[in-house]
Amino acid sequence: MKTSLHTALCRILKPLVRILHRKGVSVGELSQVAKQIYVEVSEEVLEAAGERATTSRIAIATGLTRKDVAQLRLSKTEEYTPTGRYNRSVRVLGGWMHDREFLDADGQPARLPLRGEQGSFEQLVNRYSGDMPYRAMLHEMERVDAVLHNEDGTVQLLTAAYIPHENEAEKLAILGTDVSLLISTIDHNLSAPRPELRFQRKVSYDNLPLEVLPEFKSMVNKDGLDLLIKFNEWLSQRDRDSNTAIDGSGRMRAGVGIYYFEEPVPAVLNNPNTEELPDEA
Repeated sequence: MKTSLHTALCRILKPLVRILHRKGVSVGELSQVAKQIYVEVSEEVLEAAGERATTSRIAIATGLTRKDVAQLRLSKTEEYTPTGRYNRSVRVLGGWMHDREFLDADGQPARLPLRGEQGSFEQLVNRYSGDMPYRAMLHEMERVDAVLHNEDGTVQLLTAAYIPHENEAEKLAILGTDVSLLISTIDHNLSAPRPELRFQRKVSYDNLPLEVLPEFKSMVNKDGLDLLIKFNEWLSQRDRDSNTAIDGSGRMRAGVGIYYFEEPVPAVLNNPNTEELPDEA
């Protein structure tokens, strides 16, 4: 394996293995999953090239035995599909922020009466969450601090994002989807011509005092959310689920992810006599 790719792989795996170790996932289990993915990817690549994806060809490409490949081809890895609760909550939030019936005079999400034939939380849920009862949606959104049920009976939106604070399964599912999308973007950029490159940037400094981090984190939370709300509004107006009048071909997923990070700098980088390493773009 090339040194640069080996280094990148180690950096990807280290935080992932921390999670696996904490959850009691053994090396053997990780190895089995890796073998499964190798077989599936090899099969996809061969078929995309118009070639026969035989067990022998896959064995040669992956370095696995024909017996292992044959067994692995009998099963497939599970693709994550967001739960109905997650999807419905996101759709309700989107409708609340963009559907004129649920906006105030300033175009902001209005305080909604709990029930009513028009402009109520009940109608919002009925329109955007399918068959989920409005009270069940209210309890779910209260649980994640997305809404406030006021004493006067109105329901107030507190956040523009649905974040599953306590649902570990949803959090781990986000790990699978978000990291996968980032790696897919990097994979695309490794081989795509310049005009087709996808946006992928970060800003990072490595000699910051601890005391400045709370202010920076607060700035990222506010400005990052404002930017995502702007993108969300644009996308929702063009998504067929939110706007049935939208025409066009195909069915594509597109979006933008923003994340905050912080970590201590290794001791070797604190030594002024060592060569300074460049920040990664």
